[in-house]
Amino acid sequence: MRDERMERPDLRARDADLGWGDLPAGARNTITDVPGVRVGHTSLRPSSHIRTGVTAILPHGGNLFREKVPAAVAVMNGFGKSVGLMQVQELGELETPLLLTNTFGVAACTEALIRHALVEEPRIGRETSTVNPVVMECNDGYLNDIQALAVRPDDAAAAIQMASEDVVSGAVGAGTGMSCFGLKGGVGTSSRRLRIGDDHFHLGALVLANYGRAGDLRLPDGRRVPAGMGSPERGSVIVVIATDVPLEHRQLRRVAARAGAGIAWTGSFWGHGSGDLALAFSTAERRPHEPLEPILTRRVLAEAELDTLFRAAAETAAEAVMDALVAAEPMTGFRGHHRAALRDVLAAMPS
Repeated sequence: MRDERMERPDLRARDADLGWGDLPAGARNTITDVPGVRVGHTSLRPSSHIRTGVTAILPHGGNLFREKVPAAVAVMNGFGKSVGLMQVQELGELETPLLLTNTFGVAACTEALIRHALVEEPRIGRETSTVNPVVMECNDGYLNDIQALAVRPDDAAAAIQMASEDVVSGAVGAGTGMSCFGLKGGVGTSSRRLRIGDDHFHLGALVLANYGRAGDLRLPDGRRVPAGMGSPERGSVIVVIATDVPLEHRQLRRVAARAGAGIAWTGSFWGHGSGDLALAFSTAERRPHEPLEPILTRRVLAEAELDTLFRAAAETAAEAVMDALVAAEPMTGFRGHHRAALRDVLAAMPS
């Protein structure tokens, strides 16, 4: 049974004065401020012990296998079970939607992406190359019975199908059962408007926040948030960065790495048992699967302009974490485990 209720949360990070940084936000303050990018969720809550789901991120609305986008990955701490990142690093391209889910849902999401690609391009694996599905994960096993293997390929396909410009934050999609700094975590997003020369661009981030020791959370004003007893830094954080600035693979890897600065601002030190990854892609160009010419001409940002993107990556990553925490409602799940909401903790803190 799939629960696809997508009620928009009451609060986002800036509603709670938890915006981060100085660069101006985009119109929605979401990753979909980057033109063409869409996000969809499937949330699974069929019983008290299942709290999980899938989040899909689509770089554009066309055939991604035939029109790839440049991409790169930065690994802050590699305690993770993602699929497809090796080829992204080697070839510098993304050719499927990105799926986020729980650790044991990776296989089901991988199958869904392969089937999705086969529908769009039946020659895959026969007359042309195979496809590289990209799935990233966090362990939601505290609130979700991860051994139930609740995520199925149809759930992932539904998240892709429901992708739109309207992004819901909080305990939805892949974020349904996630925890962050001992509180209820989830999915959050943020964006920045950039001016480079005479042109205007966007950079946006979507975060799956499932990391941090209880009591280590730091707010933008420097306050530390109490959340019970400290515990080892376990879990994971996934940051997906999108931009319409023309960047090549090496530059995208450098931008992705700056997401780590934003995650550190929130109070994380990327502990031994935490899988911390960032993937960045650019929508400025589409790379043909079968080029018509042997030599391609590409526009690329001048290196001296990268600092603007580095700052935007750090700011959006940090604010997206706040966005996830503010939007998430308190939750009780597997074995009666409970996570309080940041909004409730803030209400009880002295001003």
